[in-house]
Amino acid sequence: MIVTIEEAVGLLRRMVSIPSTSFHEDEVCGCVMAFLDAHGIVAERGGRNVVARSRSWVDGRKTLMMCAHLDTVPACDGYTFDPFTGEEILGLAAKDDEGSAKEYGAKNDEVVRGLGSNDDGGSVVAMVAAFSRYHDAELPVNLMLVLTVEEEVSGPDGMKKLWPETLDGVVDYAIVGEPTGMRAATSERGLLVLDGEAEGVSGHAARGEGVNAIYIALEDIDKIRNFNFDRVSPLMGRVHVNVTQIDAGTAHNVIPDKCRFVVDIRPTELYDNEEIVKMLQGVCRSRLTPRNLKNRSSATFGGSPLLRVVDDMGLESYSSPTTSDWMRISCDAVKLGPGESGRSHHADEFIKVSEIEDAVGKYVEFIKRFCDGADAME
Repeated sequence: MIVTIEEAVGLLRRMVSIPSTSFHEDEVCGCVMAFLDAHGIVAERGGRNVVARSRSWVDGRKTLMMCAHLDTVPACDGYTFDPFTGEEILGLAAKDDEGSAKEYGAKNDEVVRGLGSNDDGGSVVAMVAAFSRYHDAELPVNLMLVLTVEEEVSGPDGMKKLWPETLDGVVDYAIVGEPTGMRAATSERGLLVLDGEAEGVSGHAARGEGVNAIYIALEDIDKIRNFNFDRVSPLMGRVHVNVTQIDAGTAHNVIPDKCRFVVDIRPTELYDNEEIVKMLQGVCRSRLTPRNLKNRSSATFGGSPLLRVVDDMGLESYSSPTTSDWMRISCDAVKLGPGESGRSHHADEFIKVSEIEDAVGKYVEFIKRFCDGADAME
C-alpha cells in the first residue's frame, strides 16, 4: 500500500510528538512499526532499529539500503513553542541562527515544527513513502529500509551494532538520509575528539614556585593550532582542528599543576584517526587521549553507480562537514535528504511539507535510475 504525502506528514507529526532522545526510542520505534504494518510493509526490529526488505528480495543480489535515524538530541533552550507539538502550520515567523525573526517560507507553505522534524524525521518519512512505492515491485536489486537509533551519540545499539552483525556483506550501496537540502553529499568529514592534559608542578604564585601547567598547555595548543596537515583532500580540503574547551586552576594564588583541554578534529579521507593522534602527540608535551578512533571520514567510491545517478539527475554535490551513520558502514554510499542542516540542533526546528514531497519524488526517481543501471553493476 503506497504511503501518500499526507500520510507521511501525519507520521512525522506523531513522531515529533513522542520524545525520542538517544537511548529512549522504544515508543517512536513502535509507532513507525505500526505505521509500516498498517501499509502492508513487513518490518523487523533489530533491538530498537527497524529493518524492512522489498518483497522481491533475493539473497546474494546487489542491495541498496535507504537509511535514516529515529533518535533526536535533547531539546535546547530557546524554543518559543512546545518542541513536541508536531504541529503542522502555514508559514509563520521562526528564529534564524542569530535569533532574529524570519519567515518559514511562503505563507501557503505548510511546515511541521518540533524537535526532530528536520533531523531526522523528514528523511525517515520521505524514505518510508519512497520505499512503499517499490515494496511490492519486481526489482533487479534488493531494496532495504533501515531506521536506526542512537545515531546522535554514536551509541552501541544503533548502526554501530546493526552493521557488523546484520548488514555487512548484505548491503552494497546506501542512501544515508540526513538534512542536505536534497543536495548529494559525496563525502563527509570524520570526527576525532582529543582530551589533552598538561602536567606541571604546583607552587605558591607569590614566590614564583612550581611549573605552570597552563603555560605548557598553551604552548601545545599553539602547536596544534598551527600544525601543518599537508595532504589536501580534493573533496574536503584540509583537516579542520579547533581547541574548544580548557580548564585549570584551583585558586588565584596557586600555580596549577594540571591543565586540561579538548581538541575537536574533523579529518578528511587522506588521514586515519590513529595517524592524526600520533602526529600531534609527537609535537606536544601534554598527553593526548582520543575519546573514539572509529568516527572516520567517508567518501563515495570512485566510479560509483550512485554518482552516475547523481549526475543523471542533475543533483548538486558537495562535501558535508557533519557526521552521520555513513561513518559506521563500509559500503558505497551517498548522503541525501530533505531539510537543511542549519536547522538541526537549534530551537524552533521545522521542515517544510514541500521539502518532504520533493524528497519523496527524488528518492523514487533515484531508485528507478539506480535499478535501470543494475545490469552494469559488477
